[in-house]
Amino acid sequence: MPKNLIPLTALCLALSACTTVPFSAGQAPSSQSVAPYRDQIELAGRLNVVYQKNDKPESATVNFTWQQTAQRTDVTLFSPVGSTLATIAVTPQEAVLTQSGKPPRSAPDVDTLSSRLLGWSLPVSGLRDWLQGHALAQDGQRFVASPQNDQVTTKDGWRLRFVSWQDGSDTAAGAPPRPRRIDAERNASAQADAVSLRIVLDPVTSASAP
Repeated sequence: MPKNLIPLTALCLALSACTTVPFSAGQAPSSQSVAPYRDQIELAGRLNVVYQKNDKPESATVNFTWQQTAQRTDVTLFSPVGSTLATIAVTPQEAVLTQSGKPPRSAPDVDTLSSRLLGWSLPVSGLRDWLQGHALAQDGQRFVASPQNDQVTTKDGWRLRFVSWQDGSDTAAGAPPRPRRIDAERNASAQADAVSLRIVLDPVTSASAP
């Protein structure tokens, strides 16, 4: 081989080796789906919502904690400075929303209740699935997300995208990927106003993983 081709060959080999680097932080193996759905979880994070009020776009950003069991979901919404804005308790029988300094209000449907009291709809029933990377798809089939299969339209008209995933350092080695950021959007209809949500979940530590 001519001497002047040796450095070029070495360079090509080095470049080809660079294409096989392992997944960096925040990425997960694209062939692996999220873990099986669990009835009982505890999560926290931040939520940004854009919605329509009096035909004008409005937005809000809140922190939240989320606790669910098979029969109940409890959500607490906090302002960016940490004061409690509202608590929501949902059971199969009713949803109860309590705002600071106001008496509790209840209704059978939490989406309608939150829309009326907060100004925007919080789809708690859907979020029980979405926060774990699951959903009920438009065709009625169960959807299970993965970094390679990260978008779905739900049966009730929400367009979901699982934008990013928990950093691998936050979960046990070899554990299934967990959602980090979820974008959800719903167009206006006769039954509901247009709204879009951006949800960013706090890291899940290995101690809290199943």
